[in-house]
Amino acid sequence: MLPHHHLQNGDKPAIRMAATGETVPYSELEATSNRIAHRFRADGLRPDDTVCFLLENCALFFQIVMAAHRSGLRYTCISTKLAAAEISYILADSGAKVMVVSAGLAPLARAALKDAPPVKVYVIDGQADGFIPLRAALENQPAHPIEDECLGDAMLYSSGTTGKPKGVRRAVVARPLDQLPALSMIGMGFFGFHPDMVYLSPAPLYHAAPLGWNMAVLELGGTIVIMEHFDAEKALDYIGAYRVTHAQWVPTHFVRMLKLPEAVRQSYDMSSLQGVFHAAAPCPIPVKEAMIAWWGPIVHEYYAGTEGNGFTIANSQEWLAHKGTVGKALNCEIKICDENDDPLPPRVEGEVYFAGGGQFEYHKDPEKTAKSRNRHGWSTLGDIGWLDEDGYLYLTDRKSFMIISGGVNIYPQEVENLLITHPKVADVAVIGAPHEEMGEQVVAVVQPAAGVVGDEALAAELMAFTRAQISHVKAPRMIHFRDELPRHATGKLYKRLIRDEYWAKPAPASA
Repeated sequence: MLPHHHLQNGDKPAIRMAATGETVPYSELEATSNRIAHRFRADGLRPDDTVCFLLENCALFFQIVMAAHRSGLRYTCISTKLAAAEISYILADSGAKVMVVSAGLAPLARAALKDAPPVKVYVIDGQADGFIPLRAALENQPAHPIEDECLGDAMLYSSGTTGKPKGVRRAVVARPLDQLPALSMIGMGFFGFHPDMVYLSPAPLYHAAPLGWNMAVLELGGTIVIMEHFDAEKALDYIGAYRVTHAQWVPTHFVRMLKLPEAVRQSYDMSSLQGVFHAAAPCPIPVKEAMIAWWGPIVHEYYAGTEGNGFTIANSQEWLAHKGTVGKALNCEIKICDENDDPLPPRVEGEVYFAGGGQFEYHKDPEKTAKSRNRHGWSTLGDIGWLDEDGYLYLTDRKSFMIISGGVNIYPQEVENLLITHPKVADVAVIGAPHEEMGEQVVAVVQPAAGVVGDEALAAELMAFTRAQISHVKAPRMIHFRDELPRHATGKLYKRLIRDEYWAKPAPASA
């Protein structure tokens, strides 16, 4: 389950907290995860049962996750940004029997439990009325592995911004406990992972990518450095201070680091970096070019989903030769299909499907599971894109975010990728707002850069900027300003929330 570092070199750091320097050696990771696994068995949890975690980024996070993983459990890491009602729904829907929470999140957990089935709750750091301190519950548990060790898997839930959250239940791939998982192998083969690596994790750990990649590093025997919260300058500082070799990012992280003053960026030592990679959203071409120019040709990209149904990958050299791509298929075939599920030729946009990839279902939702497949049995994440003649995939946007204005299909991602390069823009969301004549009109909601005033003059400047570089049909007809956009700490933009605000208002005529 864990590499032999806990036996051969138990003092080797497995986990470090970036801000405090708190360190968990492999020997402690092994012993504590075993004790928690014994505790789970004592609580009656058996393989394929569900346990939920409501935790901030902390040193115990992966000791708890590893315990569930080696106990054959389905572990649901819940976003700390959800409302109590959403957490209640997840507790009920997942059938969780045990929940582990941070003391700071105990009030949220308590509110959620009012409308949820009975669940045994442990608190990890301090006291919380009605919750059992985890440390005390582990005092009499042995540090050796449970007798019936077997592999579990995450069962993560969607954000719920477009309806009830849905659990993604993936097929557990049978493998010997001491055999490296697929992500560790991908990391070694494509990103240069190795047992002596130091991996910086800048995002919330309950998100699919940070959860999976950190586990992959630990199973390989590397050291993970966990940021409590993302901060662009602190991330650069930690890379030098901890001699970070690898890290995963999202495009928003890149944008925020690049918008630091040049003198600030150049004051930090990036020489330890060997391989970094990014995903979660298409990266604007100028942003990716700037990152490669800064860090060198060590910037990799991949495209995948929590569903685990497919994976594409591109290194810097491939991307520079196919700018804008998210890579070529690794463990599947990419199919671009029309509305009749028929495959389309190269350079024609359609819905992106995976053939021959991993299997999954949406927990207790056969209708949504069926909608994710077409008549060929290929599965989709709901993205729109196209393939070039060499088989490289290019994502256009989410199908659900497409704007139809006067019968013309407009993908907001293209407009967002352009606007974010403007020096006076810190963040942007482009949506389709109602319009009496055209059906929808393109609206850009902009967060101005620090010290910049969002006024009519800036709106006019941004309008001219976009119209000079893309078709007027695609350019925003209106630009509105906000102090901050509803973006998840993982970098995911909750565009649906913004769009819903506009569709709740009467349809305005554009200027």
